[in-house]
Amino acid sequence: MLSKQQLAEIKTQLEQQKRELENRAEMNDNFGLNAGHYHESSGELSSYDNHPADEGTELYERGKDFALFEHHRIELENIKKALEAIEEGTYGRCEVCGKAIDPERLKALPTTTFCIEHSPDQITSHERPLEEGVLMPPFGKFDMDEKDETVFFDAEDSWQEVQSWGTSETPSDFIEVEDHYNDVYVESEDRIGYVEDYENFVGVDITGNNITVYPATLHEKLENELDEEGIMSPFGDLPAYEREPYEEDGPYREPEHETEAKRKQ
Repeated sequence: MLSKQQLAEIKTQLEQQKRELENRAEMNDNFGLNAGHYHESSGELSSYDNHPADEGTELYERGKDFALFEHHRIELENIKKALEAIEEGTYGRCEVCGKAIDPERLKALPTTTFCIEHSPDQITSHERPLEEGVLMPPFGKFDMDEKDETVFFDAEDSWQEVQSWGTSETPSDFIEVEDHYNDVYVESEDRIGYVEDYENFVGVDITGNNITVYPATLHEKLENELDEEGIMSPFGDLPAYEREPYEEDGPYREPEHETEAKRKQ
C-alpha cells in the first residue's frame, strides 16, 4: 500500500496536471472547437474560392483537433477520477478485483485505477479504417491477375470515369501540356469507345460497305502525323495491292486466283 507521503505526492502531481490541462484548453479555445465551423478559426468566409488541396489540409487539421481534444478530455477525466478515489480512500486498489496496485505502476501512471491484469488499455483493436477497404491495391478489392486478360468495368475504370469530371490536378502537375482541363487527369489519353484513332472518324453502312471519312480534329491530327512520318497508316505502308503504282517497276498485278475469282462473280 502507499504511504501517506506517497499518496500526498501523487495527489499534488495530479492536481498540477489538472490545472495545466485546464489552462491549456482555455488558452487554445478547446483546440479551436468552440467555433461552429473551421472557417471561423481560419478566417475564411466560404470554401467556394479555395483550392481543393487547401480544403483537404483544413480538413486534416480539423480532424487532428478533434483527436487532440478527445485525448485531452479522456486524460482530464482520468485525473478527476483518480482524485475522487483519493478523497474516498479507494485510491491504490483495482476497481475490478480490489487488489493493491503496484506502487511502481502508480508512480509511472498516477491516473490509473486498475491493476495490470484488469487494465482496459490492454485490449487491442483489430478494426481498420473504412477507407482502407477501397484503397487496397490494386484499385480496391479487385484482384487483377496480370495473366488474366478479361475485359470488364473494374474499380480502376470507375475511378477514371470519376476523375474525368475533375480532380485537384492542374496542368502544372503533368509533364505534357493538355489541350483542355477535361483532360487533366491520369491516363486521359485512353481511348473510349474505339480501339484505333481512325475509328473515331471513319464509318461504314449497315452492310460494312461505303466507307465514309467524317471531318474531325483527330482525322486532321492523324493525317498530319502520317505525313510527317511519310507512311500510309499507323502500321506502316499498306500492302502493294492497296495502291497503284506501289513500286517504281510499274503497277501492281493481281494474283491469278484473285483475278479468276472476280471473273466468276
